[in-house]
Amino acid sequence: MDVRASLDASCDASRLFDLVNDLASYPQWMDLVHRVEADGEGAWEVELRAKVGPFARSKRLRMVRTASEPSSLVRFERVEADGRSHAPWVLTATIDSVGTQCTLTMHLHYGGALFTGGVLERVLAEKIEAGRSRLAALVSN
Repeated sequence: MDVRASLDASCDASRLFDLVNDLASYPQWMDLVHRVEADGEGAWEVELRAKVGPFARSKRLRMVRTASEPSSLVRFERVEADGRSHAPWVLTATIDSVGTQCTLTMHLHYGGALFTGGVLERVLAEKIEAGRSRLAALVSN
């Protein structure tokens, strides 16, 4: 599954970058990201949670920043420490800016089956839209 979303914002690119460069900030603006803890080894333990009616699904991932270019690009990839094979998760955020006008583009590649199927994809789309609004509010303050 590949999901792309973008946000146009009137702010300095570094302000937007600070929020997408640190996974620990994601629960502030993305409900899907339930909890994030730095593991002290350059990675984050991330718990994703989505609720569909009375049912909730969650997934824990160990994510590592694999690329970072200040104010323009950050990439996180799933790198588990248990030695087993896992479905890939790759989150890439790019920021294009001209003056105080920025466009953030986020691309999530997921190679597994947790979020496949119409209902969960709809929930993911709703979470992304709500997150876009909260992130826009954070950078506009």
